[in-house]
Amino acid sequence: QVQLVESGGGSVQAGGSLRLSCRASSMSYCMGWFREVPGKEREGVATIERFGRTTYGDSVKGRFTISQDRASNMLYLEMNSLKPEDTTTYYCAAARAGVGTVQCLARSREDFAYWGQGTQVTVSS
Repeated sequence: QVQLVESGGGSVQAGGSLRLSCRASSMSYCMGWFREVPGKEREGVATIERFGRTTYGDSVKGRFTISQDRASNMLYLEMNSLKPEDTTTYYCAAARAGVGTVQCLARSREDFAYWGQGTQVTVSS
């Protein structure tokens, strides 16, 4: 059982930045950040695999950066140039055992078995 605790959410004006952190009890091969999208399945924002390969959703490419510190069991999401449409709850997630690189970089919600409680990000215009 992997336990995940997010922090770093808050309110910011459009164009601003926030850094989300996630403390994990242990790190899966694949870790990721997801966010709620009204009327849709939880969206994969970014994922990172053990050796540092990453992938991003189209809506955040060039603005968000996922990183990890496996020695400290920490996952991060640096969010720059924030837009009002980025407003939602963000979740840290750890993939189930057996998920490899290809699956990890596909950012499919079904491959992630462990979730944090979520942290709210609000971007005002």
